[in-house]
Amino acid sequence: MKLFGREPALWSALAAAVIQVLSLFVFPLTVDQQGVLNACVVAVLGLVTAAVLRSDGISAAALGLVKAAVAVGISFGLGWTPEQQVVAITLAAAVSAMFVRTQEVPPVQVSYRPTASEPSTTVTTV
Repeated sequence: MKLFGREPALWSALAAAVIQVLSLFVFPLTVDQQGVLNACVVAVLGLVTAAVLRSDGISAAALGLVKAAVAVGISFGLGWTPEQQVVAITLAAAVSAMFVRTQEVPPVQVSYRPTASEPSTTVTTV
């Protein structure tokens, strides 16, 4: 799968290089801040990849992105307590579950068996 003609791994490597250059020339970042920014980039690319491929894992990718965003916020001084972090991630999981629930279809086909008074053809519903 390619995004704008390039593999996600190449985009991730480019983002890591840009983060390092920005840290060196524009504003200083700690190694931890660079790491969480790179993790957030990977989470974004994972979500985009899942969305483009129409993957069943899009919900997990979206939740991973939320977790990465919270980590970035904490790394840059967001003063959330652990309880606030848990509530934010729980809310994201609940919203994700509400979306996924409406998109799912049963994995098992349901077969209809006619009664004696109906024709004997079997109808399969998908």
